[in-house]
Amino acid sequence: MNEVTFLNPGFFWLFAAFPFAIGWYIWKRKQQTASLTISSVNGFKSSPSWLAKLKPVLFALRLMALSFMIVAMARPRTVDVNSKTRTSMGIDIVMAVDVSGSMLAKDLKPNRLEGLKRVAEDFVDNRPNDRIGLVVYAGQSYTKIPVTSDKELVKEAIRSIQYDDQVMEDGTGIGVGLATAINRLKDSKAKSRIIILLTDGVNNSGFIDPRMASDMAKEYGIKVYTIGIGTNGQAMMPYAKDERGKLLYQMAPVQIDEGLMKEIAKKTDGTYFRATSNSKLKSIYDQINKLEKTEIEEQKFYNYDEKFRPWVWAAFGLLLAEAFARKTLYRSFI
Repeated sequence: MNEVTFLNPGFFWLFAAFPFAIGWYIWKRKQQTASLTISSVNGFKSSPSWLAKLKPVLFALRLMALSFMIVAMARPRTVDVNSKTRTSMGIDIVMAVDVSGSMLAKDLKPNRLEGLKRVAEDFVDNRPNDRIGLVVYAGQSYTKIPVTSDKELVKEAIRSIQYDDQVMEDGTGIGVGLATAINRLKDSKAKSRIIILLTDGVNNSGFIDPRMASDMAKEYGIKVYTIGIGTNGQAMMPYAKDERGKLLYQMAPVQIDEGLMKEIAKKTDGTYFRATSNSKLKSIYDQINKLEKTEIEEQKFYNYDEKFRPWVWAAFGLLLAEAFARKTLYRSFI
C-alpha cells in the first residue's frame, strides 16, 4: 500500500478554529430557537421532543462537512515512484596481463600471477556498468576475451590464465601486449577507453616497440594505467625445471623498467603504480576503480493518485443532509 501524502498540509491549521466554533455554538445555542416569556408555565404540560434533542446533530454534520473540505483542500494523494537508470558515460577497459615465467615468482602469495587473478576478479565485480576485455602476453600476445559486458565470462577468462611455455613463447613483450590491447579498443564507441597494463619485467621480446605502441594509444585517445608488480630487491624466481617438469626456484633480482612504464602512462594521461605486495596490488586496482568513474543517470517517474474527490463528495453529502433536515424536520420546529 502506498503512503498517503498531502500536497497542501497548511490547510490543516484551519482545524484550530473548531474549538472556537464549538464554544460559540454552545454559547448561542439558546438563541437559535424562538422563546416566549410568560408569568407561569404551570398550565403547560412539559413533553420534551426528540427533535429538540437531535438538533445539535445539524451542527455536527456541518462541522464534519467542513472537516472533509479541509482534508480535500490539503490534497491527499498516493505516489508510485519508478526509477530508471541508464549509463550516460560507458567505459571500455582492457586488462593486458604479463604471463611470462617470472610471474610465477613468490614475492606475492601464492605467486604474482595467482595474486593478480584474485584482485582482477574483484575489480571486474566493481565495474558492473562497463565492458571489460582481457589480453595476455609474454613473448607474444593474444586476446583472451574481447571487451564484453558479460562479467561472468570475463571472470572465467581471468581464472583460466596460466603460464604455459608450450603455448606461448617466454619473454616480456610489453610492446606487443599494449598493441593488442589497443587493437581491441581503437574502434570502440565508448566515451572513455582505458588499458591496465601489468608487467613484472623489462621489454625483451616482441616486434613492436613499447614507445611506438604508446604513441598509438595517445593517437586513439586511449588512457593507459601501468602497473609494475614485484618487490624491491630480490625474489624467489623460477629458473629451470627438473626431470619431472617441476619448476625450480632461486633468489634473483627483481628488474622492472619503471622508466618505460612511467613514460607510457604519462604520454597517455594515465598513472604508473608499483605493486610490491598483495595488499598493495589490491589498493592499486581500488585507486583505478575510483579514478575511472562511470556516470549513472537516474530518472524517477512519479505517478500521483489524487484522493481528494471522495472527501469532497462526502462533504457535499453531509451539507445536503443538513440542508434537507433544516428544510423538513426542523422547518417549523420551536
